Parts: sequence; structure tokens; C-alpha cells
Amino acid sequence: MATIYIDNQPYQVGDGQNLLQACLSLGFDIPYFCWHPAMGSVGACRQCAVKQFRDENDTKGKIVMSCMTPAEDGTRISIDDPEVLDFRASIIEWLMENHPHDCPVCDEGSECHLQDMTVMTGHTYRRFRFPKRTHVNQDLGPFVTHEMNRCIQCYRCVRFYRDYAGGRDLDVFAAHNHVYFGRQTDGTLESEFAGNLVEVCPTGVFTDKTLRPHYTRKWDLQTAPSVCVHCGVGCNTIPSERYGELRRLRARHNGQVNGYFLCDRGRYGYEFMNGSRRVRQPLLRGEGQPSVEPASKEVALERVAGLLSDTARVIGIGSPRASLEANFGLRALVGEHHFYAGVSGKELGLLRTMLDILQKGPARSASLHGMGTADAVLVLGEDVTNTAPMMALALRQSVRQQPMSIADRLHISRWDDYAVRNAVQQEKGPLFIATPHATKLDDVATRTYRAAPDDLARLGFAVACAVHDGPPPEKGVSGVLTSLQRGVAGLLGAAPPAVEGLPDTVRTLADTIAKALQGAQRPLVVAGSSIGSEALLHAAADVAWALCQKGRPAALAFVVPECNSLGLALTGERSLDDALRHLRDGRIDTVVVLENDLYRRMGVGPADELLDAKRHVVAIDHTLTPTAEKAEVVLPAATFAEGDGTLVNSEGRAQRFYQVFVPGGSIQESWRWVRDMAATIRQTELQDWQALDDVVAALAGALPVFRQVPDIAPPAGFRVAGLKIARQHERYSGRTAMLANVTVHEPRPPDDPDSALAFTMEGYQGEPPPPLIPRFWAPGWNSPQAINKFQSEVGGPLRGGDPGRRLIEPAQGVKVTYFHRVPAATRPRRGEWLIVPIYHAFGSEELSALAPGVAMLAPRPYVGLNPEDAASVAAHEGTVVDVELDGQTHRLPVKHMPSLPQGIAAVPAGIGGIAGPLLPAWGKVRRAEETHA
Repeated sequence: MATIYIDNQPYQVGDGQNLLQACLSLGFDIPYFCWHPAMGSVGACRQCAVKQFRDENDTKGKIVMSCMTPAEDGTRISIDDPEVLDFRASIIEWLMENHPHDCPVCDEGSECHLQDMTVMTGHTYRRFRFPKRTHVNQDLGPFVTHEMNRCIQCYRCVRFYRDYAGGRDLDVFAAHNHVYFGRQTDGTLESEFAGNLVEVCPTGVFTDKTLRPHYTRKWDLQTAPSVCVHCGVGCNTIPSERYGELRRLRARHNGQVNGYFLCDRGRYGYEFMNGSRRVRQPLLRGEGQPSVEPASKEVALERVAGLLSDTARVIGIGSPRASLEANFGLRALVGEHHFYAGVSGKELGLLRTMLDILQKGPARSASLHGMGTADAVLVLGEDVTNTAPMMALALRQSVRQQPMSIADRLHISRWDDYAVRNAVQQEKGPLFIATPHATKLDDVATRTYRAAPDDLARLGFAVACAVHDGPPPEKGVSGVLTSLQRGVAGLLGAAPPAVEGLPDTVRTLADTIAKALQGAQRPLVVAGSSIGSEALLHAAADVAWALCQKGRPAALAFVVPECNSLGLALTGERSLDDALRHLRDGRIDTVVVLENDLYRRMGVGPADELLDAKRHVVAIDHTLTPTAEKAEVVLPAATFAEGDGTLVNSEGRAQRFYQVFVPGGSIQESWRWVRDMAATIRQTELQDWQALDDVVAALAGALPVFRQVPDIAPPAGFRVAGLKIARQHERYSGRTAMLANVTVHEPRPPDDPDSALAFTMEGYQGEPPPPLIPRFWAPGWNSPQAINKFQSEVGGPLRGGDPGRRLIEPAQGVKVTYFHRVPAATRPRRGEWLIVPIYHAFGSEELSALAPGVAMLAPRPYVGLNPEDAASVAAHEGTVVDVELDGQTHRLPVKHMPSLPQGIAAVPAGIGGIAGPLLPAWGKVRRAEETHA
């Protein structure tokens, strides 16, 4: 700790901070623009000036930039010195010289950092009377609107986009008073993180294009804390509603998960819930009718009661995109032995393997923050930019960790971003990527390796072996003895298995990777389920465990496909394959499908068999999926913004999401539909579930792994000063006018029995516990930078701790038993290709693909082939070929992918009707009669 003096008063501050960060952490208000807690200091705007004094006898002092000055012990400054106040006022006056007078019509109005800082400096009158500089704006795609005339040249946008997120198509052009921030030409921003420009920009240069068609000021939006549902990372979000419609979604700070940022799939995928495929009322299919028709809730439940009369002939199918409460409710309704996790046997096996590795081994599951601080990384099989984009953003930060030692040797503070990058230049820490095809992270990788999934696993096992053995033994007797010892140890599981027949180049690569991981302080191994290889998970575990045994606290980061994949795997042990076998016995009449499209899980043939017309199917879902279209009864489920629940992310962290608004019609949470179904057959246990806390308590009591879930957030009875937490801002307006077409009287706000949040502005407006913070706002801080006022120190965790609770911790003091089943090397097959899935950030995920902006960026179906493989079937780029897979033929255009090894073909997962969980699999590729797409 260091002691600094601010206006002659002593304060304790943390080591390694600059004055701006230290003062903001202490609660002082200093205006700034270019500095950002995640990106450090460059001293570009000069707005954060303070006066620094040599000692207590110095009365003159000098003006310094607080973001560029270390908070060293004994530092003396003044924030309110008249000279520095005048300096800051003059800076913002010059910044405003060319800024348009368009605050009333600017999309950034009411949450503009420039507005906040202008008021903070006291600048109220514009003296400039000459023509303003103007620019031509660009079309940057479906997510971001560009209005360059509002720019104040703080450089935040390019620093985030290029330096932090690794984008290359946004840059700064020209110089002096004509600096332009944009693309070389109009076009969609290529980065998966471009939407963060909306929050990073302190003015209205970059704004949310999806908000514009139904624009609402920040104070008129009703908000609640939530969790992203578009991958397994579990980023924290703030969805915003007006007039019963979700209007936008922004990042909610969680220091252990997403920090300040979101990927664009998570930020803009929310539009699926406003789409035409939403189920908003119960739907029934009459006998012989080809389609379902609307019905009342009472009529629908009456039909369901008849279908559930004999629960011994009913099974329930859960879902990895449904909450813990919904899955547990269905499990309680149909019974443990009649509940099936709604994923294929292969996918459930992979998820259960991940859980076993994390629960029984010594390696800890990595948080997203932990991934960003790792100083050596091995990625086995995962294209994380497309399967879990925020992990890719974290790994981009990880390659900066080891080179930071260069700055440390030069005594450069790590927050001094410009000086650090100048010292480090192009140096990067170890990042090794082994995947079947090229990834967008390859530009920062130390080495890449392309191979079939089994061959990637063989590399992983070789790395584990090299880590365990340390330096190779000298030739001679000692080497022979070591080999014999290794053979015995391998048989006993006390050492990773040796990999026979590995090419010399691959073995050399394995030794290089092992050396880099052993030399790191915080090594990380990344793997996942995307390419369907259990051997890859075993190899990743062996590498991490070998590092742990060598005294290196290695972490494991597993990529899971959906928002509650791990939660589902912890809830049910039976797969869709088991359900199909059960159905074939002929003793099941009714299938209840919970928030799931079985055609994405198991292919057309098995799904058709499971949903056979001879059976009754009840679907509970918020979206009219192909599965719901085949159901006899469809019950409208709430989306993440219309209900409350709990999700478990890929780290094993349980997090609560809260209802943002009360939906119209018969929409309600899935667990409430299950409860109502139980009431129709007088199942008393579920009838007692009146609120979310009741379900959570039953869940924790029935399944010990969830015993901490009741503690992840305050209960519904929680109050501050006798008040619930207000979802609406204290300046929320138009409550009577909004419903003037219904009544001239302001109706009573809806009750919320499930949380300590209120659907009103008449509630507690101060700082609640972190899991209940519905928005970040403080007096004088209307922009996203208000987060500073909620953190224990700026850039650190929220006061009271970041939301969520880890349910999975590594085993302590256990004897490591390595996985020893090394797959054989992949051999080419004449006339066949190993078809692997390739994921796309936009299009592969089920729900976000229904959002218009995301759909615009999703690729059309294709088959990727190495150009030489394409030539072997007389196919050029765009030539249509027939892909024969699992008894079905898919007609797809060819896309040349030079990074694919020969003998491997790639098809986009979740796009074009091919079920990703069925892959990899061997198939045939033949030129179709039609020659071009």
C-alpha cells in the first residue's frame, strides 16, 4: 500500500496504480476520456489533469496527467486547484470545438460520457462561432451506427478494436484536425467484438444500430441483471425493456467472467425474442390437423392432464438451454428414471467426462479472468473465436503476460499502455493452437498444428508425456531404464501413456509445447466438445495434471456448447439415445420436450422416430422450432428476459438471471408450466412451488451438487431499508401514457414473488448487493463508466464480490490416475473424407441465429475442402457436390480451405440441417450433376 495526499489529506491506495485509478477508486471525480480500466493509459486527451507538488512546502506545483503519473508513496496532488480546474475546462472546450450541438437527437444522449465530463468540468457556454469540421459517415454493418462528426479523438475505439480485440479493419486515418476513425471503405466490421465500440466510445460516434428502430432513452428502460444464453461462458448482461419489448442488451461487469465486454453474438442475439417465431400463447393440434392452433391456458392444461394420466408412460426430455429450475422441475414431474438430458449420448458423454476431470483431478477450471492472465496456453481442438468468442478475447490478453517482464525490467508501469507496447514491440507469450483448420487466433499463436481430431489428441498425449518426463534422458542404460519404468507406470496409470509412431516433427512440437508450459507460472490448457472427441478431453486433462504434478498450478478451460450444458449434465445422466431405446420398448405414450429442438441434437431420422405421430408430444418452448411444430401441445415458455432462473457456465459457476419485464399472454417460466401440469394430475410435491426460492430449495435438497445454489443471490424476501430494488430508473417517465389506450389510471405494478426486484421506480435506488444490481448509474455518471462507483477499486471486483458461486472445485491430495487410451493415428480412406464440424460465431448457435442482424452475417451452407481434395472430385470454388453422411445426402457448394489437411472435410455446425453433435464422421463427397451454386 502507498500513502498519497489529495488536497493535503492522506489516503491509502493500492500498489501499482496511477493517480487517476487511485483517485477514482477513492471516490473522487476526475474527468477523463482516453483512459479505460481494461486498456490502460496513453495520455491522449489531457483531460485528467491534476496539480502535483514536490512536498508539503511546495505551493506552486505543476500540472500533470493523472493517468500517466504513478501513485507512489508520498505523492501530493490537488484535484481542485484553480489552475488545474481552468486547464481541464479549456481542454474540454477545445474538444467541443467541432462537436455538433445534437444531444437531443443523439442516440448516446442520457448516457454520454462526454456529457458527464462536460458537466463535471463546468463547461456550459460555447464561444466557438466558426464552421465545424465535418466527415462522411460509413455503413459498418447491422450492429453499429457510425457518426464521425461527434468524435473527440480519444483513440479508445482503435485501441480496443486493434490492440485489445485484434481487429484489423478499423483504423485511424489522416492527422491533426481531420483524424478519421473508421474502415478504409464502407463495410461490415469484421471483429466478433465490434459492438463493444458502442460502450467504449465516450461519445455518440458508435451507437447501437439494433436499438435505433425502437430507440428509448436510458432512463426510460426497465432493466435487471441477467446472463447471456448464447454460449457456455455465462457473460453477465443488462437487458433493457420498454413497451413489453426487449430494446437492447449491454455488458454487466463481472470481474471473474466477462469484465467490461461482450461478444457481438451475446450483445445482439437478443432480437430472437422479438421475432416472428416466438410462441406467445398455448397451441393445440386437433386430431388429423396438420398444424397447431391457438388455445387458452385452461384448455391446453386440460389436454395435458389427459396425456399425463399415467406418469409411468411419460418421459421428459430436458435441455442445455433451459435453466436448472426448469430441468429439475421436469425431472421431478416424470421421475428421475424417466428424465433424459436433451442431448445425444455422445455429447452427454463428453460433458460427463469434463465434470469427472474437473471434480476428480487436481487442475482447477479457469475463469475467463484466469484465462486472460495465463502466461502459456495450449488449445486442443477448439476454434474458440467461434465456439466461445469471449474466451478468444481472453486468450488475446494472455499472450501479453510473459512479455510484460520486458516492461518490468525497464521499470515501466503495466498501466502505461503506450510505453509497454513500445517496449514489448511484437513479442508474444506462448500460445499453441492445434485444430483441424485455421482459426482467427492464429495471428497471435506461437505455433499451429492442423490434423484430424484423433491426431490432435495424440499430440496432446505426447505433450503430457513430455511434461511428465521432463528433459529427455541421456542415451544408454539410463534411457532404457526410464523407458521400462514408463511402461510400468503407464500400465498403473501413474504416468501419461507413451505415444507410439508419432512423426518426428510432431514429437519435436510436443517437446516445444511442454517446455513452454513448464516454464510458465500460470499454464492453461483449453479443450472442449465442439469436434466430438473424448480423447482430446483426456489428453487435455493429462497435460494439466502432469503440470500440476510438476508444481505448476495448471488450469483447464473446457468449452461447452450451451448456456446450461454443465448444469444439465449435473442434473441428468441419461441421453436422447437412452430415451430412444426406452421408447422402442413400446411402453411410453407421451413425451414432454423442454425448450429443445431434437432435430439439432440427433439428426432427422432418430428425431422423427422419437416424435412419431403415434405418440403424444408436449413441447414447452419460447420458440416454434421444428420439434414444437410436431407437438400436440405447445406451451409458451419465458425467455431469459421474461423469467428468472439459474445457469451453470463452463467454469462450473452458477449464476442467477432475473426477469426484466412481465410478458403478455400466457407466457411463463418453464418450471411454472411443469408445476401447473403437476397440478392437473394432483402431484402435490410440485404444487407447493409458488416462487423460485421454493424450486431452488427443492433442487438443493434433492441434488447435493447444487447445495450452494440458494446462496448465489439474496432471496425474494431481501429488502434494503424495507424496499425492493427498483428495476426502473428514478427518472423513468410515461408510465400513465404508456397504457393510455387501456386506462387513464396508472395500474398497480406487477408483483414479483421470485426476486427482491420490483417492477417500478418506487424502490431502493442505491447500491444493492452485486447479484441484484439492475444498472450502473451514479450521480454525475450516466455512461457505462459509472461502473467505477460500484467496484472495490477501479478495474477490480464489485463491492461485495462478483456474482455467482463455483460449484466445482478440484480434488485435493488425490493420487492422479492418468488417462491412458491413446487413439490410433487417423488413416485416410479411399473415396471417403472425415467430416468435421466447423463453427461460426454468427449462425451456429440456435437462438441468436434467429436475430436479424446475426442472420445477416451467418454463412450459407457449404462444405470445406482442401483445394487438392476438391480437385480430386473435379470441384472448384462454388461447385455443388453431394455430401453423403449418416445415410443422408446434402447438396452443398464447395469452399476452398487450404488449412484443412487432405482427407478432412468441414461442414458448418447448426447451418444447413447437419446436426453438429453427430460429427466427426466418415462420409463421401461426390460432384453433383448441377455444377454451380
